[in-house]
Amino acid sequence: MPAKPTLDPQMKILLDTFNAAGPMFLRAETPEQARAKMQALMEANPIPVEEIYRAENRRIPGVAGEIPVRIYTPEGNAQMGVLVYYHGGGWVLGDLESHDRVCRALANKGGCVTVSVDYRLAPEHVFPAAAEDCYAATKWVAENAASLGADPARLAVGGDSAGGNLAAAVTLLARERQGPRLRHQLLVYPNTDYLSDTASMREAVDPLLFNRWSVNWYWSNYLADTRDGLSPLASPLRAGDLAALPEATVLTAEFDPLRDQGEQYARRLREAGVPVEARCYEGMAHGFFAMGGVLSTARESIAYAAGRLARAFELT
Repeated sequence: MPAKPTLDPQMKILLDTFNAAGPMFLRAETPEQARAKMQALMEANPIPVEEIYRAENRRIPGVAGEIPVRIYTPEGNAQMGVLVYYHGGGWVLGDLESHDRVCRALANKGGCVTVSVDYRLAPEHVFPAAAEDCYAATKWVAENAASLGADPARLAVGGDSAGGNLAAAVTLLARERQGPRLRHQLLVYPNTDYLSDTASMREAVDPLLFNRWSVNWYWSNYLADTRDGLSPLASPLRAGDLAALPEATVLTAEFDPLRDQGEQYARRLREAGVPVEARCYEGMAHGFFAMGGVLSTARESIAYAAGRLARAFELT
């Protein structure tokens, strides 16, 4: 009989620390309470910041007002590739600060300008506000890449969790709206299907982990109407055609309710003729990618993702 899967020891220590006072997010919490808890966790568990040549906050035009972004530039002289990154947090949580370390690491290790997008959050701004903000920011980056020290012909999108969902949505919008042209999509444990009922979703019942109730809570805040969940911009797995999308890197975690839908999306992309590399990280739980300061596997996954970006950005 095969051994029962177990959490990575580093992952377990981290989750035990986070959940010392009870589950991190409860179904009964309001978005404001969840945001306050996330902020408190960040303040109580400070992690050293990786140095980078330059990090600049700016505000760029969007469809409903200005969008805050942070532009990370690593050392280098030649025009670099550029990654537009959308943070995770279930479309409800997260901001430029929550993913500052991830973006610094991807910029430095990938040798690319990285633009982090502070899109509008739900429930104050429901679907498709976040997707439209992310597309608008990506279009702005493509049009202004040269002024950022980047090459508009070497443009990628990426994100984790809800950010991975938004990255997939942006690739669909870019195809539909005939630009900008994208080289790569980095999807880290992405939500891809509102109605997902997979083994990993059904197995995710541990109240101290990110679980199926957590997933439902985020969706309930993101969607104004459950019918919106059937839109490919909310559920990319439900898109009828995934052909002619940029090559993809899809990362998933073993102990994650979103694991199967991320892997399903990777398969759909391959079936549509899109080159894909997918990896599932054993022993890891949802959110591990952003924990490079304390998890060795997170550092390995960031290095792998950055390497994939660097290869995608090679001049051809």
